[in-house]
Amino acid sequence: MKIAYIPEDAPFNEDQRAWLAGFLAGLHSRIAMNVASPPAAVADTSAPRPPLRVLYGTQTGNAEGVANDVVAAAKAQGFDATVSGLDEIALDQFAGLKYVLIVTSTYGEGEMPDNAELFWEALSSDMAPRLGGVAYGVLALGDTGYDGFCQAGKLIDTRLEQLGAHRVIGRADCDIDYETQAAEWVRSAVGTLVTLAGASGTPGTPPPSTVARSGWTRKNPFPAQVPVNRVLSGPGSGKEIRHYEFALADSGIHYEAGDALAVFPENDPALVEAIAEHFRVSPDTLVDGEPLGELLGHRYEISTPSKDLLSEVEHRAENEELSHVVRGGVKDVLDRWLYGKDILDILRIGGDTLSLEEFVGLLKPLVHRAYSISSSSLAHPERIHLTVAGVRYHNAGRERGGVCSTFLADRCAGAKIFLQPNKSFRVPADDVPMIMVGPGTGIAPFRAFLQEREQRGAGGRNWLFFGDQHREHDFIYSDELTGWHEAGLLDRLDLAFSRDQAEKIYVQTRMLEHGADLYAWLQDGGHFYVCGDATRMAKDVDKALHQIVATHGGLSAEDADEYVNSLKREKRYVRDVY
Repeated sequence: MKIAYIPEDAPFNEDQRAWLAGFLAGLHSRIAMNVASPPAAVADTSAPRPPLRVLYGTQTGNAEGVANDVVAAAKAQGFDATVSGLDEIALDQFAGLKYVLIVTSTYGEGEMPDNAELFWEALSSDMAPRLGGVAYGVLALGDTGYDGFCQAGKLIDTRLEQLGAHRVIGRADCDIDYETQAAEWVRSAVGTLVTLAGASGTPGTPPPSTVARSGWTRKNPFPAQVPVNRVLSGPGSGKEIRHYEFALADSGIHYEAGDALAVFPENDPALVEAIAEHFRVSPDTLVDGEPLGELLGHRYEISTPSKDLLSEVEHRAENEELSHVVRGGVKDVLDRWLYGKDILDILRIGGDTLSLEEFVGLLKPLVHRAYSISSSSLAHPERIHLTVAGVRYHNAGRERGGVCSTFLADRCAGAKIFLQPNKSFRVPADDVPMIMVGPGTGIAPFRAFLQEREQRGAGGRNWLFFGDQHREHDFIYSDELTGWHEAGLLDRLDLAFSRDQAEKIYVQTRMLEHGADLYAWLQDGGHFYVCGDATRMAKDVDKALHQIVATHGGLSAEDADEYVNSLKREKRYVRDVY
């Protein structure tokens, strides 16, 4: 029997050559054993199961769900498969793994999800070790509506290769409708590893289906009634914040404090009518066999223009201003130009350059919007509460608004919903101190947390930082919060209303004012939670936290960074930001 060898002129580096040599030697050994003795009629179930580590980076739970699907498929194929978040493994441990599959989403504009930040920081460091013994594959989840589509997965995949790890299956970059593509990648990845690792399964066997973790999913949402829709903000507020309650009826949906609820919106009928008028047709006009009004009202996104639509209109319109911002390639410039504009504005720039059929073909699907749940199932088992800020503005002679927030406020007696669990954002053990920072609608999950602790009779201390613009008009849930404070459930309530005095005061201002106490709570094992705006508030709060740790812990900037990183690794500093 000939032994396979690697030619000297083969295009492999030293690490790759060593790995392939080991693989071929193992393969030859297996073939020789099969030739020497025919296979037994019954599989040897006592044979060792090759280990497989499945790691995920997630912000909303989708990547974690797919990672669990990978584990189920791998176990069915004879692997000893385990799953954990990317931040739960040190890089030196990672370097000692043999087979690894990574599933990660991308957060914001191309950023790592929170539970992948520390892993990426170590992986991208100049001090990162060589990973020549690691065989890996990466599945990336993303949204083509963002410039950094699947960027987190792309970065991890490329860096692993740079460090000598061996890609055994090509990366798949999945858009919002990820289920089918992800399932195919799982099948291919596990099948490839069956052959490579000598697992007992059969390559190509379809993985067990674990996608439908409940009866109601994105593909099969529950039609919920919305019996409560009330305004929380005062008449003098510059915002419109509303409280909604979704009746779960006999759906069987069970949620936990910290989860999110996904809501499918419907588009504004006035905008649907205006787009039909632009094309000089009726909403009843059929496009590919379906009424235009149905497509624009329920099927496609008609507020934010897709990149394809922008590019096509720019190509045809010969509009100097549009060409400048589209072809310039500067994201901030394009974003500023697009601010306040919708698809109808873009169509009017293009005039009659697009046919109706071409236009519809350039639209993206209308997708769900996810909101942090603001109730506890222990207090409200039959309903889910949401706290949502309405978006309304006037531009270019038309009244406009947020797609889902105005649907809920103005036109929603019922909506299609499904649950998005967030296992990383949970109420801590009953005796653990809890510090919550949630200005504006960021209060939502912490209202749920406090309801949870009240129902459980938890003895752990609770501290809330809340704020907005004006106390008189923007102190939402004020009766509940002050009532909890007076009753002793909420040990500390620090408020920051930025416009009630000449110098603006924010939640991070209050944190710094009480830095010594906050640090003491952390030293006592406290958990630190943040919910709300990711672009400014969450970054300012993070900066304040580092400053507090350095000042009151007597630490250098580097040691303060490590202290905060240890909070993240221990799941004591978690965020729900958007």
